[in-house]
Amino acid sequence: MCALKSLEPGPSYGYAIITALEEAGLGTIKGGTLYPLLARFEAAGLLKTEWRAGDGGPGRKYFELTPAGQAALDEQRSAWTRFAKTTTDYLNESDAGEQEGKS
Repeated sequence: MCALKSLEPGPSYGYAIITALEEAGLGTIKGGTLYPLLARFEAAGLLKTEWRAGDGGPGRKYFELTPAGQAALDEQRSAWTRFAKTTTDYLNESDAGEQEGKS
């Protein structure tokens, strides 16, 4: 979900995605983790790719969300929000209900 989110502003390449995720506080993501994920997203039709010439160096493969990728991100974002709220509510629930049953 966070890899898809990193592409929401527009096309980007692997190292820039890794940097964006690190800067968001998600830790260090290795290329061996990210690139297979991006390949699965591409195979699923969530991303499209384009090779662009590099400035004095090798070209870079850019990844861009497709409409299906944006829809998947929106769906995952909603599911995560529901999950996080449910979990937070449960963790912050008081033990009052248990104590009442023991009275």
